[in-house]
Amino acid sequence: MSVAASDGTRALASAPSSPMQAGGLRIAVRFALRELRGGLRGFAVFLACLTLGVAAIAGVGSFSSALTDSLARQGAAILGGDAAFSLVQRQANEAEMAALGREGTVSTVATLRAMARIGQGESFASTLSEVKAVDGAYPLAGTLEAEPALPLSDALAQKDGAYGAVVDPLLAERLNLKAGDRFQLGEATLRLAATLKAEPDLLSTGIGFGPRLMISRAALDASRLVQPGSLVRWSYRVKLNDPGRLAAFVEDVKQAVPDAGFEVRTRESAAPRLEKDVNRFTQYLTLVGLTALLVGGVGVANAVKSHLDAKRAVIATIKSLGAPGGTVFAIYLVEIGLIALIGLLIGLIVGAALPYLVVWGFGGFIPIPIEASLQPTALLLAVGYGLLVALAFALWPLGLAHDVPVSALFRERVEGGRRKPRLAYRLATFTAAGALALLAVLAAEDRRIAVYYLIGAAAVLLALRLVASGLMALARRLPRPRATEARLALGNIHRPGALTPTVVLSLGLGLTLIVILALIDRSLTRELTANLPNEAPSFYFLDVQSTEADRFAAFLNREADGGKVEMVPMLRGRLITLGGRPVEDLKPPPEFAWVLSSDRGITYADAVPEGSNIVEGSWWDPGYAGPPLVSFEKEIADAFGLRIGDTVVVNVLGRPITAKIANLRKVDWQRLAINFVMVFSPNTFRGAPHTALATLKLPEDSVQAEGRVARDVGSAFPGVTVVRVKDALAQISEIMGQLLLGIRAASLVTLMSSVLVLAGALAAGQHQRVYDAVVLKTLGATRGRLLLAYGLEYAALGLATAVVAIGAGTFAAFIIVTQVMKLGFSFSAPAALGAAGIALALTVGFGLIGTARALGQKPARLLRNL
Repeated sequence: MSVAASDGTRALASAPSSPMQAGGLRIAVRFALRELRGGLRGFAVFLACLTLGVAAIAGVGSFSSALTDSLARQGAAILGGDAAFSLVQRQANEAEMAALGREGTVSTVATLRAMARIGQGESFASTLSEVKAVDGAYPLAGTLEAEPALPLSDALAQKDGAYGAVVDPLLAERLNLKAGDRFQLGEATLRLAATLKAEPDLLSTGIGFGPRLMISRAALDASRLVQPGSLVRWSYRVKLNDPGRLAAFVEDVKQAVPDAGFEVRTRESAAPRLEKDVNRFTQYLTLVGLTALLVGGVGVANAVKSHLDAKRAVIATIKSLGAPGGTVFAIYLVEIGLIALIGLLIGLIVGAALPYLVVWGFGGFIPIPIEASLQPTALLLAVGYGLLVALAFALWPLGLAHDVPVSALFRERVEGGRRKPRLAYRLATFTAAGALALLAVLAAEDRRIAVYYLIGAAAVLLALRLVASGLMALARRLPRPRATEARLALGNIHRPGALTPTVVLSLGLGLTLIVILALIDRSLTRELTANLPNEAPSFYFLDVQSTEADRFAAFLNREADGGKVEMVPMLRGRLITLGGRPVEDLKPPPEFAWVLSSDRGITYADAVPEGSNIVEGSWWDPGYAGPPLVSFEKEIADAFGLRIGDTVVVNVLGRPITAKIANLRKVDWQRLAINFVMVFSPNTFRGAPHTALATLKLPEDSVQAEGRVARDVGSAFPGVTVVRVKDALAQISEIMGQLLLGIRAASLVTLMSSVLVLAGALAAGQHQRVYDAVVLKTLGATRGRLLLAYGLEYAALGLATAVVAIGAGTFAAFIIVTQVMKLGFSFSAPAALGAAGIALALTVGFGLIGTARALGQKPARLLRNL
């Protein structure tokens, strides 16, 4: 015996009964390091799963934090000043302007949708544009970039009877404009002076349905698009002389003009919707990464079990020399921990580098400059997830080695060890799993979603495990087929050490996620396209002046023969109180926060709007002249705890309006017909300036008529904004398609983990396959018959996994689409068959690759050891 071996024997013989006692941990570390000298063979899947999951979480968190930090650093440039005060349908009066200008410089920006047009008659062309009228002080912060590089005042100046315009290249393309060409906006003649390259406050003004058209305030006045009640947003940006007085200044303005109805934003929250969307998307991608880690956890457990099986002789020797079970556990816990640290380190490096790679490769496509940097919090979170997953899935198989007797380790094929580890190891496993769940909840942006995710993940894991046990029990009870290959395949599904639980678990989660995404995609596409011809109007017409409403309706009825015209008055109002509670004190569910986020469209009517049904209360009588009444949408009212008789206060055109809830309506929003959250009794707004909103529904197969109506309306009513519903939905569909594409790409991380775990499980079972193949070949089985038997086994497992994934994914997608998105659900057979195909291909493919290698082994070496 060598000196080193003698030293090791003495160390083991004198090892403390507990590895945590003095010297116990040192011995465990020494032996773990000696074992690792032989390399990491067998731990490739272990490392890959941890690396993949940790890299996904670290990368997503790092990029999100870098983006959030950039938004915070550039808040003033994104907002256009230190603070922005916005009004809809009216401009600030003298008192309000005086309050805004007390402590700094004020820049006024007006935004609206309008039709830019060119030509006459058959050569007439028009396009919806997002008009932005700025004054001489714009921009107070940030830099506007245009081509050619002109001072903004020169680019927007009036020359030769035409006002300059800086336009999005897309608008120039749609109207076929070149530098110096003239076109119309309302009654104003514009000249293309430059094309827009970068707009500093784009994120704060929002990205609309049309391309940007930037003009001067003088050009906006000349267009005569701004009429009483016109849907124009007036934003007053303030650059403070003392930026440190931001909070005090905002409070002073509120005190000075309490009834102004300003929507207020500051540089500290310049793009709240974007930040919220970024946080939500980050949470989703983090959960995807966590799902990949959970799937990878199965691979961790398989790798640990396989490693311990391969070390039976070593463990038996160590225990026979006097090492207690705790020391054996500690040795391999340290060994697994060191390997896990390698995977964590690789994952952290990849994750930390992701923001730099994104900025380098895609920085030009991101609307704000992002400064990539190391994000310690995101990296630590990824480390926490990785360590807890490794512990939660490794402790159970490690604990099994503690109480297995030496004789059982030498004769495991004859007699097995304990099925469960000691209570202490079970408690440690559950503690690690609980810590993982707690970390996921505490780190989540929306903890409710995190809790739902954890419940769902636990339910799916349990369901998959029960399905695997059910498959094994069914295979055990089925009649034995007469064909040898089928009988062997059936036996392999339920025998001790079968691959059934591993295959179902590893593939089940990944395929379930694929089915969920595919069915959500199908349902959204169907809602946005297939249902459109029967339910949606062809056009929306905005900013129809009340004085021209009758003439406009007559024009549509005359020009769109057979079309259905609907027109309602429209105003904008900002909610102040609901049920006597200020909106600032309300905390609605996230899906209803939009009701309070900005001004809402409101209307008045004598009759119940089409597409609405009264579910509580009653409608007012025609010609009602009492105190103002309002009809509220039922679902939103329930979210805010509103009941019949409660009051709401809405600021309309700078005037607070108090109305009592007379009834609650259920609205079919999917019809895309005109409808509102709030409908008031007509006497509420008698005499108030407003515009009308109209829709036109043309008969089916009227593409040519749509083009003609759009052209005729643009020519006869230049102040009316025409929104073609199909174009708007096409843009929404494109955006959602890009989002779903990103989600699907990110979700491939989970599928990759599933594939890795499956490959690892099949590799871990290769030793048993070699043993079986050699024995069967010795008894006369041919290579072809063995391949067929194993192929049938893998096909049955893959098909069973696909059936489970289709069922679970369909149920989850149904809940998400109908309960969260409030849309109709559409099942897609191609998505289901695609999942089945993926499952079969992966399972049979990897299984037969491993089997072919096993069948190629020489039998003599194995037979000599039998």
